[in-house]
Amino acid sequence: MAIDHAELTTDQVLRRDIPWETYMTTKLISGTALQLLRRYDKKSESQRASLLDDDGPAYVRVFVSILREIFKEETVEYVLALIDEMLNANPKRARLFHDNSLANEDIYEPFLRLLWKGNWFIQEKSCKILALILSARPKNQYGGALNGEASDSKSKVTTIGDVLKGLIDWLCSQLKKPSHPTRSVPTAVSCLATLLKEPLVRSSFVQVDGVKLLIPLITPVSNQSSTALTSSQPNQPSMQLLYETCLCIWLLSYYEPAVEYLATSRCLPRLMDVVKSSTKEKVVRVIVMTFKNLLPKTTFGAQMVDLGMPQIVQNLKSQAWGDEDLVEALNQLEEGMKDNIKKLSSFDKYKQEVLLGHLDWTPVHKDAFFWRENITNFEENDFQILRVLITILDTSNDPRSLAVACYDLSQFIQQHPSGRIIANDLKAKERVMKLMNHENAEVTKNALLCIQRLFLGAKYASFLQA
Repeated sequence: MAIDHAELTTDQVLRRDIPWETYMTTKLISGTALQLLRRYDKKSESQRASLLDDDGPAYVRVFVSILREIFKEETVEYVLALIDEMLNANPKRARLFHDNSLANEDIYEPFLRLLWKGNWFIQEKSCKILALILSARPKNQYGGALNGEASDSKSKVTTIGDVLKGLIDWLCSQLKKPSHPTRSVPTAVSCLATLLKEPLVRSSFVQVDGVKLLIPLITPVSNQSSTALTSSQPNQPSMQLLYETCLCIWLLSYYEPAVEYLATSRCLPRLMDVVKSSTKEKVVRVIVMTFKNLLPKTTFGAQMVDLGMPQIVQNLKSQAWGDEDLVEALNQLEEGMKDNIKKLSSFDKYKQEVLLGHLDWTPVHKDAFFWRENITNFEENDFQILRVLITILDTSNDPRSLAVACYDLSQFIQQHPSGRIIANDLKAKERVMKLMNHENAEVTKNALLCIQRLFLGAKYASFLQA
């Protein structure tokens, strides 16, 4: 029966017997390596732990050497399983890969190569091992050369840029087109949650437009699957996947270029949907910490007000949380929201409503004082808000948004000295005319008002009543 390598487990692989002596005979491993492997292979966990404590870097050298020299799939899987077992038992052993005695070893190259070659078991183990090794790298060396790289070296070695590019490209490829139906996405997100603690990784991830691949994964998970680490259904995310996705977003909220992307995405509404329905404390905590980070940045404060964040915070505060950090973060978020609401002018609120693209008959739209006082604000950024209103007329399927956009456009035409000319220059008339026969009466009424003001001009348009 054929082996399904995609479903192999570490335990299954480690039951194999590998012919180490044959490899020594063919000079693929050295006599010293054979002796080390005989002492280590098939021994108890306590025996292996003792050997790693005494001679850990030597074992790392042997394992990496085998992955570099031997290409037989069963042996590659076996060595990766040995390393995986070693690191799972004690993740701090990842530091062994950075021992000074390995300074001339290119420890990353085999794992980086195996990401793109071999079966899913090999890819998954290589990814997890690479992520752990990178995260264990001494901080003062993170931006420099990798093991084996010297300024006078003539041989090609793996640089930190090579590793990050290769690993992040692979992680993004798994999020776009998974190799495994249920494990690719959780594996990729889990590795990112480990790696994005490093500023250099955040920069690389943003540069390849990776942030947008995380947003669709921010989806509420039913409480029934809250204890599952991975979901059995390919399209049904697990609570652990949701938590690690939110953890990635929190880590990215410390990096300004990522924040700029998040501000224009559906990230905030999605996080709010999750936090409203989640009872998992660690998920709520990481989302609230993200909100706290984002509140003072770009347009997030105004968006939070518009999306009803103050009420959400009140609801969360009324629940009995055991985590003191979460309670403190909620209090800080509440105070930050209060300060933000005080600072927001009516035009700031209006601007955020328009930029979000979902318009409603909030009081500001029919407030004559608002239009008189703020009409010149519409000139900001080459009439950005006016252009967005016209885009809404072209793209929205929501009758209420279309009706309000027509009304606001008619108000601009009436109140701005050059409103009619500017609106015509931006091709507003063509968009509004298309809505004259809309099936919704509210849309046709406000489209008609807008067209009348476009044709009559400011002098006569004031006689028209909304």
